[in-house]
Amino acid sequence: MFLSKKALGLEICRNGLRMAVLEGKRDETPRLCAAGIDSFDAEALRFSQREPNVLNAASFVAKVKETHLKLLTRVHRVSVSLPDSVGRVMLLDLETRFRNRDEGADIIRWKLKKSFPVDINDIHLDYQVLRRRETGETVVLVALIAKDVIQQYEELLQEAGLEPARIGFSSFCLYRLFARRLELAENALFLSYFGRTVGILALREGILDFCRSKEIRSTTFDPERVFREITGSLLAYRERNPVHAAFEVFCAATGSSAREFRDLVAEATGSEPKVLRPADSIASREDIVCDSALIDLLSASAGAAMGDL
Repeated sequence: MFLSKKALGLEICRNGLRMAVLEGKRDETPRLCAAGIDSFDAEALRFSQREPNVLNAASFVAKVKETHLKLLTRVHRVSVSLPDSVGRVMLLDLETRFRNRDEGADIIRWKLKKSFPVDINDIHLDYQVLRRRETGETVVLVALIAKDVIQQYEELLQEAGLEPARIGFSSFCLYRLFARRLELAENALFLSYFGRTVGILALREGILDFCRSKEIRSTTFDPERVFREITGSLLAYRERNPVHAAFEVFCAATGSSAREFRDLVAEATGSEPKVLRPADSIASREDIVCDSALIDLLSASAGAAMGDL
């Protein structure tokens, strides 16, 4: 029997910070216990892959601390969602077998050394083995972020009184939010539009087979650019996997762009997508006043928290 526990998730994004405290058991729909949303001061953050993102450390720490205090929670361990644009995620085929995790990391660094624009030793690397092919290759999911970037976030969150447990990218936090539904499909294609970022994940036999995210640098929803990104990503996937099974198509987006995004997904895939809504993945506690608009804003922070339940 799994006991109910609480988990804290934090999203740091262009609009500010969003915190969600969830409560639940592993096999139950989590419940929202508390939420906090705030914005950073102008010029406090500049998202970058190479340089520390926080320009005003004192302001950043004060906002995080203040928002967390308003939650009235004893949970200090936090899982964090950062924009996909501050790092890189990729799938790699490794021909060389490795005996342990450290050896696998060394092989990945060697493979990426010539193609990466900065010194690979300055990059924090994490990876997960996805599958081993019959031909002998090992397929791994690799996440990369500059050490200076992640260390700054860790140090400032600790200064704010929090204990960063894991730091991930928003696309995968969103996947975790909907994972229970997506895992029911043998082969799933999941397309999302959150925070001006188009995300595409393909799962074959329940295992990640393709991932790509692209930030659309436009202040409003740009259907032409979003459609181009979807079709371009699908073309890249088909080139990587010329023989693939039929997919059950899912999509998720929030706000006024949700319906138009669904229509673009339908046109690009030739399939009627199943619409996933954050409010269907999270319940709210009886004493919490919450609507679907608030749940939409908390999507990535709630997805981050779900990884700690």
